[in-house]
Amino acid sequence: MKNYRTAMGKVVDMAALAARNEHTRAVGNMRVNARGDTIDANGRVIRSVTEKVNEAYGKTVGNKSAQVKRQVTTKPKVELELTQAEKELEESFDDDIEVEKIKAQETKKK
Repeated sequence: MKNYRTAMGKVVDMAALAARNEHTRAVGNMRVNARGDTIDANGRVIRSVTEKVNEAYGKTVGNKSAQVKRQVTTKPKVELELTQAEKELEESFDDDIEVEKIKAQETKKK
């Protein structure tokens, strides 16, 4: 952006001013911050300006390969089967925790 000189002779750097206040709610009825992100009543970003620009660009460009799309891959859920030794080990951990709780109660009583 450009540097402007005020009537009093001071120089105002508009880029620095915009960068310093980009998360501040903008004045008006559009529900955006100074950066252009759509925000809710509490100032949390609902939709970023990057998403808006990508959507607008995708609508104007006719070439499908030029359109911006994110590919979301879901990870398959893997359930592990425990062996008999692992099951016994987990049960012993549970028993150890119960013993430690009882010991802690006994030491509090004394």
